[in-house]
Amino acid sequence: MIKMLAERARALAAGGGRVVIGIAGIPGSGKSTAATALVRRLGAYGTPAAYLPMDGFHLSASTLAAQGLADRKGAPDTFDVDGYVALLRQVRSGLGMAQWAPDYDRESHDVVPARMLIHPDARVVITEGNYLALPEGPWAAVRPLLAELWGIEASWEGARERLIERRVTTGRTLDEAVAWVDRVDAANAALVAPTIDLADVVVAFDEMHPESV
Repeated sequence: MIKMLAERARALAAGGGRVVIGIAGIPGSGKSTAATALVRRLGAYGTPAAYLPMDGFHLSASTLAAQGLADRKGAPDTFDVDGYVALLRQVRSGLGMAQWAPDYDRESHDVVPARMLIHPDARVVITEGNYLALPEGPWAAVRPLLAELWGIEASWEGARERLIERRVTTGRTLDEAVAWVDRVDAANAALVAPTIDLADVVVAFDEMHPESV
C-alpha cells in the first residue's frame, strides 16, 4: 500500500511545483509511521520528499499550563492551528527554499522549534495529524492547502493498545497511561473517526501496516 500511495504522490507532483499531501487518522492509527515510510519510498524513487508533522504545533507545555489546558493536551484547541496553516501555505509555495518546522519530542513531552527541515528540493511534503479532515472551525483551513488528503481507518481497540504502550514507553506508569488514553485520547478519537470518510483516499490500518496485525 505504501508503494501505491507513493506512486500516487509522484503522479500528483508530476505537473511541477510542490504538492502537500495530508494523512489523517485517530490517535494511534500509525500516521507518523506511514508518513515517514512514504518519504523514504519517494526518495528511493528519485522524488525528493519531506515530512511535516502536525504534532510540532502543540502549544508548549508552559502555555498549556498557563491556560489550564494541560490535562487536555492533544485536543483540537491545544494546538497552534494558525501557525500550522501559515506554514502549510509557505511550504506549498516554497520549492527552492529551505524551511524549518517545529517537532514534538515524545521524551520531553514538549515542542522543539525548528527541528524539521523542509529541504529546498522537496517535491512532495507529507503532513499528518488527527484533525486534518475536520470540516469546521480553524482546522477547516487545512484541507484547501492539500493536494489530497488520505485517511487511515483504524479500530479504537487496536489504537488504544498502541497508545498505552507508547505512553508507558515514554515515561508514564501503566495506570497513568490507561487513564490518559481512556479519558483524553478516546475523546479525540471519537471526534476524528467520523471525518476519515471525508478523505480522498481511505486505507485500512492493516493495509497500511500489515506487519502490525
